[in-house]
Amino acid sequence: VELERGKILHIKALALGDLNKAGQREVFFELNGQLRSVLVKDTVAMKEMKFHPKAQKSIKGQVGAPMPGKVLEVKVEVGSKVEKGQPLCVLSAMKMETVVNSPMAGTIKAVHVTADSSLEGDDLILEIEE
Repeated sequence: VELERGKILHIKALALGDLNKAGQREVFFELNGQLRSVLVKDTVAMKEMKFHPKAQKSIKGQVGAPMPGKVLEVKVEVGSKVEKGQPLCVLSAMKMETVVNSPMAGTIKAVHVTADSSLEGDDLILEIEE
């Protein structure tokens, strides 16, 4: 890149890092032979990212993911009546399956995930109302 007559920068792109939760990725490059990196906001990739709200422990009836993983199966739908301890969904992480059970009896108010959803710990799975 020639900035002005006699001022030339040699820039070589090397690699892109993974997208973080803030929608940024680290870009690695050489500037005049020296290795450098910079965080860049990737607005195109951010549109494709799916953010799940976190379950609020202070709000009764919100059920969160006990661990990071992928949803294998959702066993209830909005309007379903559930009993305490009833299976709500199945998560998979590191080839282990975990059943998420209802913490209370009630009616399913909202389901925030589908099969194949990727979750982090405490991501909101569904809401139950008494």
